[in-house]
Amino acid sequence: MRTLTLSPIGTIATPFTDRYRAPRQPGAAAVAAEGLVTLEPGMNFEQALADLAGFERIWLIYWFDRNPGWKPKVLPPRGPRVRRGVFATRSPHRPNPIGLSLVRLLEVDGRTLRVGDVDLLDGTPILDIKPYLPYAEAWPDARMGWLDAVVRAEAAGDGARHAVVWSELALRQIGWLAHEHGIVLLDHAEAILAADPTPHPYRRIAERPDGRLELAIKSWRVVFVAHASTVTVESIESGYAAERLAEAAPGTLHDHEAHAGFHRRWDSTGRPL
Repeated sequence: MRTLTLSPIGTIATPFTDRYRAPRQPGAAAVAAEGLVTLEPGMNFEQALADLAGFERIWLIYWFDRNPGWKPKVLPPRGPRVRRGVFATRSPHRPNPIGLSLVRLLEVDGRTLRVGDVDLLDGTPILDIKPYLPYAEAWPDARMGWLDAVVRAEAAGDGARHAVVWSELALRQIGWLAHEHGIVLLDHAEAILAADPTPHPYRRIAERPDGRLELAIKSWRVVFVAHASTVTVESIESGYAAERLAEAAPGTLHDHEAHAGFHRRWDSTGRPL
């Protein structure tokens, strides 16, 4: 393949520091998030941004700089467990990891843009900016291929949201993590489980040998059971065995100190010691 050389024109600052907390699409977050695009100095980008302020929405073209490798078929988070051709999905794992997001333009100030409804990770390199033209780019009745069946099923109630119930133990554990170590899991776990608690590698939900399910959020495990339209979260567990924590040098594992403290309060199954 030919090689093309691209230079980012700037970067974006957003509240999302890891991909598991970022929305899947612009505007899909429970709370609308803003970002700040800062363009590189010394390139006359202040002039390049002239006249952009009158547009309500803009396209951000960017580089998925934290996605190693790609596969020709991927498993989308929506719909049945069927692998789709990557070019028929919005998967970030692509031959050339180029992203495209439609965001709200809130303010232009010099060579910075304040934007809303962002879904980009903090520090993502920006490659280009284009105005959104609804007369040319909005076709709401266009066919969506395999997604048409998924949308119809969701509209019929097959994709109805689940009620998430937290046990007293799970609430104590999740409250301890937030209060003692600033690790907030509740909102993220609830959003995923309410939408679809079935096992899926993209959502990082797996079935355990005992039939219970677990949601992996980085190095933490949310253990739950699903019945009809209700999900009951039973406990939170560390993703590290106590033996591994004891052998690892301090600070070398993700949330190392929090996991060590967690193991001192609860056993490997999340039960109080």
